[in-house]
Amino acid sequence: MAETTTSGAERTNGQGSDLVAHIGLLIYPSCQLAAIYGLTDLFRIASGWGNEGRAAIRVSHWEATDEGVRCVWDSHPGTEQRLTHVIAPPSIILPEHMEPAPTAAAWLRDQHSAGAMLCSVCAGAFVLAETGLTDGRRMTTHWAFARQLAARFPKVKLAEEHMVLDEGDIMTAGGILAWTDLGLTLVGRLLGPAAMLATARFLLVEPPRQSQRPFAQFVPRFDHGDDVIRKAQYHIHAHAAKMQGVGDLPEMMGMTARTFLRRFSAATGFTPVEYLQQVRVAKARESLERTLDSVDRIAWDVGYSDPAAFRKLFHKLSGMSPAAYRQQFGIGR
Repeated sequence: MAETTTSGAERTNGQGSDLVAHIGLLIYPSCQLAAIYGLTDLFRIASGWGNEGRAAIRVSHWEATDEGVRCVWDSHPGTEQRLTHVIAPPSIILPEHMEPAPTAAAWLRDQHSAGAMLCSVCAGAFVLAETGLTDGRRMTTHWAFARQLAARFPKVKLAEEHMVLDEGDIMTAGGILAWTDLGLTLVGRLLGPAAMLATARFLLVEPPRQSQRPFAQFVPRFDHGDDVIRKAQYHIHAHAAKMQGVGDLPEMMGMTARTFLRRFSAATGFTPVEYLQQVRVAKARESLERTLDSVDRIAWDVGYSDPAAFRKLFHKLSGMSPAAYRQQFGIGR
C-alpha cells in the first residue's frame, strides 16, 4: 500500500501550477463508480477550465478490500501521496444490503488522524459513520436512507434536510447525484467561487444546492407492528382532506390522548398532527406536479381553508413555495 500522509501544496508534473489539495476517492464494494469517475473529471475540469490551470487538484483512487486499502490510480504518480481530503461515494445497492467495511473504516480513521477532511455522498455516509468519528456530529445522507442511518448509528445527529453539510473536518452530501454538489463545494473552497461557477457552467449543472427538502417524499411506515396505530394511519390517509384535526383519533382508537401520542410517534416517527400535515402536503405536491389547478383550489382540496396557512406549511415541509415547486417539478398540461 502506498504511503498516505498530509502535506501542503506541491508542484504538478510539468504543468507549472500549484497543487492545492490531494483528494482520495474511496472505492469500496458496490460503490457507485460513476461518482468516482465523475468526481475525477469534475476536479480535472476545475483545475483546467475552471481556473485556467493556475492551480490544480490532485486526485487518486483507493480500493478497499479485505487485505487493506491500496492506491490504484493517481493523477500525479511518482510523487509522495499526502491526502488532504477523502470522499466515500454513494453505493449502488441499498444500505440494508451493504456489508460492514471495517478495513475502509480503519483507513478513514487513519487519514483523519493525519489531517484529512472526510467526506461522504448518499449511502457513503454509512461507511463514514462506521469510523465512529461522526458520533455526536451532524450528518446528512439521502432522505430515503436517513431512518436507516439513525437506526444503525444512533449517536449520529441526522440533518437530512441538507444537501451538503460542512462540519469542518467532516463534510457529507445527500442524494445519489449529490457528488456534483459536494465536488463543486470543494472546488469553491480550494480554487475559489469563480472556478466553482466556471466548472458548473462547463458541466451544465447547477451550483451547489442547499436543501433536499424539495426532492424528499413522504414515505409512511406501516410495518411497525402496532395494529391500532396502523388503523389510525389508514383513517388519516382516507379522510385527510375532511378531518378537522386529530383530536378525535385517541377516542376512536380506544386510548387516552397521552398513550395514543406516545404510541403513534414511536410507530411512525411523527406526531399525529405532523403525520396529517405530511399526508396533505404529499397530496398537494402531486396536484402541483400533475394539474394546473390554482394553489388556493389545491389548498382547499387537501384540507386547508386558509391558503396563506397552507403556503406557509408547504414552504416549511418542502423548502419552497407552491408556485416555485410547480415551476420546478410540474408536468401538468
